[in-house]
Amino acid sequence: MTQVEFYFDCSSPWTYLAFHNIRPLADEFEFEIIWRPILVGGIFNAVNPSVYESRKTGVPAKQAYMVKDLADWAALARLKILFPPGVFPVNSVKAMRGCIWLAPQGLLVPFAESVFHAYWSEDRDISRDEELALICDRIGIDTAAFFAGIAAPTIKDELRFNTEQVITRGGFGSPTYFLGDDMYFGNDRLPVLIEAIKRQRRKQSPAA
Repeated sequence: MTQVEFYFDCSSPWTYLAFHNIRPLADEFEFEIIWRPILVGGIFNAVNPSVYESRKTGVPAKQAYMVKDLADWAALARLKILFPPGVFPVNSVKAMRGCIWLAPQGLLVPFAESVFHAYWSEDRDISRDEELALICDRIGIDTAAFFAGIAAPTIKDELRFNTEQVITRGGFGSPTYFLGDDMYFGNDRLPVLIEAIKRQRRKQSPAA
């Protein structure tokens, strides 16, 4: 089956949209999503520090449009996305370690979805242990096991590895997808990704 690698951090609203939108596409076009949790702040620090400067000195008209654009995309996806007035940017390291720890248990998707919703729909600080515990309780994850699990060196190392790997492959933010070695960035590139999958399959199909 065709595989798409999805590098993501729950601290990005555009990643929330992509996380929501790619899953029905995977069912429709029959491809497997390989989830790669990352820390987008690590990417910005390493290869894309201009993000921080644009937040400080951005063009007001462009920033106003970005708010509208996000609202339009959220409406299209039927998601409630509100720019969090409380904490932004948020430290998502524990949440992303949680995604890695829960992946072998088949719980990455419901956990990540709950983290996205808590932060982007309810303005809850997902850096706080109390909030992560509430999310765990909501989806039936043992809280003590969760916090012990995300403290394991192997989990920390995998998150670091994923982040360094996407940088090495040319990534500069979240969400980033790979179809083989071909990279696509952003929620709005999903139609381009689907067309690439179709092209790949046509090439692989035996001649009629």
